[in-house]
Amino acid sequence: MKGAVHGTAGPTAGGGAVLRLLVADSEAGDRLDRALAALAGTTRSQARRWIDEGRVRVGGAPGRASQRVAAGDLLVAEPPEPLPSPLAPEPIALAVLHEDADLIVLDKPAGLVVHPAPGHPGGTLVNALLHHCADLSGVGGVLRPGIVHRLDRGTSGVLVAAKHDAAHRALARQFQDHSIEREYRALVRGHPSGDAGRVDRPLGRHPRDRKRISVAARGPVREAHTAWRVLRRYPASGCALLAVRPETGRTHQIRVHLASAGLPVLGDPVYGRAARGSVARPALHAALLGFAHPRSGERMRFEAPLAADLADLVAALERREAD
Repeated sequence: MKGAVHGTAGPTAGGGAVLRLLVADSEAGDRLDRALAALAGTTRSQARRWIDEGRVRVGGAPGRASQRVAAGDLLVAEPPEPLPSPLAPEPIALAVLHEDADLIVLDKPAGLVVHPAPGHPGGTLVNALLHHCADLSGVGGVLRPGIVHRLDRGTSGVLVAAKHDAAHRALARQFQDHSIEREYRALVRGHPSGDAGRVDRPLGRHPRDRKRISVAARGPVREAHTAWRVLRRYPASGCALLAVRPETGRTHQIRVHLASAGLPVLGDPVYGRAARGSVARPALHAALLGFAHPRSGERMRFEAPLAADLADLVAALERREAD
């Protein structure tokens, strides 16, 4: 069974739309606030606020953030109207691959943080989007307007943002249902034992470092699946170029899964310490993103060529192979 937004009803007391969400097998057993955030395409803190304000019912009864949900449970949420973002628009250059009234697709450069966070109050992709899109949706939270998914600061490549609530929910639902097509390029240290493989290991917080993700977590974990195939081997350098398809979207999933398989991403300061030195950031690039347009349903597919620093690294590896 797949979770789905079954539709919206009339306006709520606060003027927003009613969301009817069906709990899928993948959310069964989760806390209500976590399941609601995943299904509604919002943050867990915002989902918690809706619950605490009495805006969420489970099977007709008021919900509690800590209660566990079951597959097939119907969640009815009445979110308030999105608030305008308090963040300042900033004229940061954007590489736009596509833009229409519903969404914008970008080629994010490495080094650009997606949304404000401690240590990064400004200079983010959100600040740039607020300058570029005057009517950007606040559905993702006032600090993450329009953000449907994110790429790590050090990762370059294709990213989509929504311009209004309906588009945000439709795109978030596709990420939740794993119907999004995604492919990355990763330069890794090591010798893959075959031409293709996959990692199917649950992920959770590292048992000693809460800022890191681990396949050896002792607390709550989430299922995670990553498939990869070899595009090019560089025996002289002990490296390989992989095409990687994450079948789930967990934090740091590709970096952690590849490191656990003995193939750490080059330049990764957290999970690939043995592979540092060859590039100044993780050699990971979101090369392809495909999804159904939230309004028309048309299948869309966007690609971004390797960022310049990674293209230069590949060229250097090729030269070494030729020597």
